[in-house]
Amino acid sequence: MSMLELGYLSFPVLLVLIFLRAPIGLAMMICGAGGLYLAMGGSSMVLAKLKSETYTTFSSYSLTIIPMFLLMGQFASLSGMSTSLFKAAESWLGHRKGGVAMAAVGACAGFGAICGSSLATAATMSRVALPELRQYGYAGGFATATLAAGGTLGILIPPSVILVIYAILTEQNIAKLFLAAFIPGILAAIGYIITISIYVRVYPKAAGTKAPVPYSERMKALLDVWPVLLVFGLVVGGIYLGWFTPTEGASVGAAGTGLIALVRGNLNWGVLKASIIATATSTAMIFFIVLGAGFYNSFLALSQVPQELSGWVVSQGFSPWTVLTLVLIFYLVFGCLMDSLSMILLTIPIFFPVISVLDFGMSQEHVAIWFGILVLIVVEVGLITPPVGMNLFIINAMATKTKMSETYKAVIWFVASDLVRVVLLVLFPVITLFLLPD
Repeated sequence: MSMLELGYLSFPVLLVLIFLRAPIGLAMMICGAGGLYLAMGGSSMVLAKLKSETYTTFSSYSLTIIPMFLLMGQFASLSGMSTSLFKAAESWLGHRKGGVAMAAVGACAGFGAICGSSLATAATMSRVALPELRQYGYAGGFATATLAAGGTLGILIPPSVILVIYAILTEQNIAKLFLAAFIPGILAAIGYIITISIYVRVYPKAAGTKAPVPYSERMKALLDVWPVLLVFGLVVGGIYLGWFTPTEGASVGAAGTGLIALVRGNLNWGVLKASIIATATSTAMIFFIVLGAGFYNSFLALSQVPQELSGWVVSQGFSPWTVLTLVLIFYLVFGCLMDSLSMILLTIPIFFPVISVLDFGMSQEHVAIWFGILVLIVVEVGLITPPVGMNLFIINAMATKTKMSETYKAVIWFVASDLVRVVLLVLFPVITLFLLPD
């Protein structure tokens, strides 16, 4: 069997392992190590790779940004920022039809700016907003669908752990990717708010009403969210202006949110220990997936699968837009079955060489940034797409009285909003690239 045939055969083997519920990192490591063993005819190459890949992965300076952003999210949850964001948004929007749901989306967008994780944003905001949504008569399926969709903002609005991984894989500038994600993230939040406004008019009984809040209380609630603006501006603005590197910016953000939690009386030794353990656990999980992907991608590079695939696509004369559409559909479908990090690590080394050789009328750097934002959005849409969207199961686990079928019916409206946004970003790349320096 040739090297190329081994490379192609590894894909079905990997999918079988994933469907057998093997951890994605382990599945990729098994396929990579097994492929290297068969290709090189012995274990010496595998053992050498195990030593070198482990060292280069875990000693990478670029990856040190991940635990810092995760720790920042932990401290942000402890400091009460999520509650302050929701209360501020609710005071201004809550009296409108569907206003509490709109406030939940706005709070998810704000929390995502200092969290960087989809699941963490959805879980944290669900604890804050779900009781309020129930109190004011919002239908169970509508409430859970709103929070599942709002959670996807956590990974799109910078800073984002997935964007950091994408930047490392494709050798792109992290600060530019953060800037490029900003407008699509804001568009997502606006799209969800418009979707809620339409939904409550089509189904008036799905949402109750809340009494207006005096302007004095609104201003007070708005002032309570200054720490979020401070941390976000300091981290993203500092990285973009060159005050510090992305890793230093993540460290500054973690220190800032930790200090805010301490000042607010939400941080003690027990909580600090729990935050560090939770951060270490999440970091270990991510790093193991990165290590497994490193093994598998090394084998794919040796087998020449990405190069052969990109060469075949070019030789067929397919339109670049046709190829891009097919890739995005693939991400949408498989995003229902896998988490976003695993999808990015597994597929970017295969698809990115294909996309990078196509002519979209832009520089290679702009194509790489634009494609990364599109992939991130479509993978996150997959996480809320029935019947297997992973975010939906996580949110419904927190709302046990709500039937999954009710969540499915409501979330379709948010998926439609996401698909419209994807089409706009594909047709008009300038929306994504507008903030980038010339």
